[in-house]
Amino acid sequence: MTRGSRIAVIGVGNEFRRDDGVGWEVIARLRKRAGGPPLPAGTVLATCDGDPARLIGLWEDAGLTVVVDAAHAHPGSPGRVHRLELDGERLTRSTATSSHGLGLGEAVELARALGRLPERLVVYAVEGADDSLGTGLSPAVTAAVDPLVDAVRDEIARYRAAPVGRLP
Repeated sequence: MTRGSRIAVIGVGNEFRRDDGVGWEVIARLRKRAGGPPLPAGTVLATCDGDPARLIGLWEDAGLTVVVDAAHAHPGSPGRVHRLELDGERLTRSTATSSHGLGLGEAVELARALGRLPERLVVYAVEGADDSLGTGLSPAVTAAVDPLVDAVRDEIARYRAAPVGRLP
């Protein structure tokens, strides 16, 4: 079994809806982060509004896709990060949901039906505090951004280090 060489990291959301922009902020920091090792060749950093067709296009043919998105959870804990993983046909579930009406869940199901899921899909969903109009993240979500950047880098490193056929 050969592992897809392309890696897609996608920040989902709307940077003009406060905490819904957390995915975009993680992508921005990955693009300009100094001090860390460079991302592997073949890594694509992208932002998306959550449209299922756009998401599928961004992760198509990727060996690994990491998505960062804002989430609502009840009860909520702003800044709390949930990690969800899709490996083959299995998606682990969390009590958090996307902050979009349509989006990631629909994209996964549509991609599954079309046979266009990435080999491995990892989602980091960040509970938000404020999705009102405006820019800037709440303090709790801002505090989660740097650890998320590190988590994404670690996810990529684990994927690259795993023997072919044995994903971490």
